[in-house]
Order: sequence, then structure tokens, then C-alpha cells
Amino acid sequence: MAAHGDFASAGADLQLVGIHKRFPGFTAIEHLDLSIPAGSFFALLGPSGCGKTTTLRLVAGLEDPTAGQILIGGTDVSALKPHKRQVNTVFQSYALFPHMTVLENVAFGLRRRRIGDPVAKAHDALRLVELDHVADRKPAQLSGGQQQRVALARAVVNRPALLLLDEPLGALDLKLRRQMQQELKQIQQEVGLTFLHVTHDQEEAMTMADTVAVMNKGRIEQMGAPEELYELPKTVFVANFLGQSNLFSVRVTGETDQVIHTDFEGTRISVPRARSERTSGDITVGVRPEKLTLSREVPANTAETNVIGPGRITDVSFIGVSTQYTVEVPGAGPVQVFAQNLQAGPGAALGDEVWLSWLVEHTFGLSDDRLETGALSSELSTQAIATRAALAE
Repeated sequence: MAAHGDFASAGADLQLVGIHKRFPGFTAIEHLDLSIPAGSFFALLGPSGCGKTTTLRLVAGLEDPTAGQILIGGTDVSALKPHKRQVNTVFQSYALFPHMTVLENVAFGLRRRRIGDPVAKAHDALRLVELDHVADRKPAQLSGGQQQRVALARAVVNRPALLLLDEPLGALDLKLRRQMQQELKQIQQEVGLTFLHVTHDQEEAMTMADTVAVMNKGRIEQMGAPEELYELPKTVFVANFLGQSNLFSVRVTGETDQVIHTDFEGTRISVPRARSERTSGDITVGVRPEKLTLSREVPANTAETNVIGPGRITDVSFIGVSTQYTVEVPGAGPVQVFAQNLQAGPGAALGDEVWLSWLVEHTFGLSDDRLETGALSSELSTQAIATRAALAE
């Protein structure tokens, strides 16, 4: 996409200070503090009911906070009506006027606010999303992806300091969704606005955002760069919501300056001290499925490697670039392994007895108390099914 200098203007920073939001019978947000730098792409990620959409509605002015302040560009907007805020929202439902052309849809807000030269500004916004060639068509003549781009152009044409994205790609098919993820990120970088993106889609958040905040029950569990949250989750919720994790309940048995040694069913599992939230007593440690290696023979047990097993393969799913194995390990329940297909077909078969190994440096320790194995096994099985279904799309 070509640069569009007319739209390049610094977005404003957003600060939420001590935000509470209570509805009759329940609390949606509990003491939320958040600071989003100007010009950044920020994602609020979490399951339904976690408070992320309520947060977006508070920023947009569609809900009033029970307590706390909302500051945009350093100005307290908590008491301002929606149209008085430098904010625009792009929803999953495009909400385009069906009787108007694409150009008229984009220019509508400018005309309503009596801003000069609305047609030229609308054309410029359509060029930004590469749709100026369909300016005379009606929304019904466009694909879903094109309609979403028109909705984006209509939001950007007002040059808000802050753009709110509420599950904007949820209605698109998988291939188009991935294409739009890249385009949205590119547009955000070009226009320099601050984007606040609300989604339950992990891939969407990790693909586009500079910073991701994982929300759970009205609070932010963890916030940081996508790779940081993935490689080093701090809680069971983050470890399981952002991708998949194999988690083990262990007891700390010793330590050095660099490493904590733990006992898992009589087997040593070590975790780097810098990668563990807790360093004594009963703790939870984990490792991502793609970090594991399957072996039919007992691997060498070195200081740099963790080894558990033997276990038995209870499920094999071939997914093109990788094969997903479920290995039942005594005391651990089902353990997930993602093995890259470097050769033709799966490297192990259903019913095989195997050992699992991984580098100590890939282990992480969480802040949560000891896990209940049954609950964990159920959750991981559910996640495995969901992951497989998504990859099969």
C-alpha cells in the first residue's frame, strides 16, 4: 500500500485509571489500570464475559464507569458524550447504509459534522484501504472483506485520535481474516492512530498487536508483547488461553543460583529461576507442546534436559505441517506434543510407548497453586479439540 500523508497524524495515548464497572448483580470490571501509548496497536484478549467489550464501550462513551477516570491524550473524557470524544469504533457488523454508495457511506460522518471537502476526504480514505475503484457501488455489491474495509475507511476518515476495533474480523472466513489482519496492521502503521482491538481470537491478537493484555473476570491477568506472553506465561489461565500448555504439579526439592529443581512423580523437572514466578513449596510448571520431543528409547537425562515417561500415545492427528500427539503419562494425564513433519507422515503410531523430553530453558513456572490433574486434563482435552478444528478450517 502506498503511504497516505494526509492521514498520517499521531494518535493520542489512552489511560484508564482505577476503572470499576458494576451492573445490577455483578461486577464487569474491577480496578482496571491501563496505559496505552500513542500510535500503538493494543489488543485486549479474553473469553466471553471477561470485561473486554465493556472496557471498549467505556472508552467509546457508550457506558459510564462506576468509578475511575478515562483519559485520551491527557484529557479526562469520562463525562463526555460519545460524539465529543476523539474516538471511532469499527464493529463486527459493518453497519453500512445499504441505500448509499460506498463513497456516500464514507463521507456521511463528514457531511453530518459539516467538515469541508467531504468527497475528496472520502476518496482519500478509500484509497487508503484500496477501494476507491468501487466508490460508486452499493454495500450489497461488495464482499464481506470489502465491506469491512469500507467500515474501516468510514472510521478513519474522521481522523480520530483513537480507533476502537470490536471483533472486527469475526464475520470473515479464515483465509480472508488472515489477509485482513495483515492489512489492518499495515494501515495502522501508515495512519499512526492508536488502535485498541478487542478480540477473543488469540491468533488475531498476536498477529497484529504490539502489546496484548489478557483479561479474565474483569482484571488483566498479564500484559506484554505477544512473544513474551506466549513464551513466559505467568498464570494457568494465560498459559492455557494463549495457545496450549502442558502443566505439571510439582514440589520444589532444591535450587541453585540459576535453576530450581522439582519432583514430579519421582522424576526431576528443572525450571530456570528467572522463568518461575514461585521458587518454593508446591508449584505449577509448564512447557509448550511444540517444545517436546518424542522418543521410543529413554533419552539421556542431562542437566540441560527434562525427561518424563514412559507414556503411551492415545491419539495421533496429522495436520499437514505437523502431527499432534496425545500421550497419556501416569500422574500427568494427557500430554500434548506437536511434532513438525520433517519426513513423510507421522513418526510414531497410536499405542506406542514413548518418553518425552525438552530443554530446561523452555520450562516456565506459574504463580498458581498446585493444579487439580482431573480439571487440567479436561481443559487440555477441550483445547486440543478446538485447536484441531481451527487447523482443519
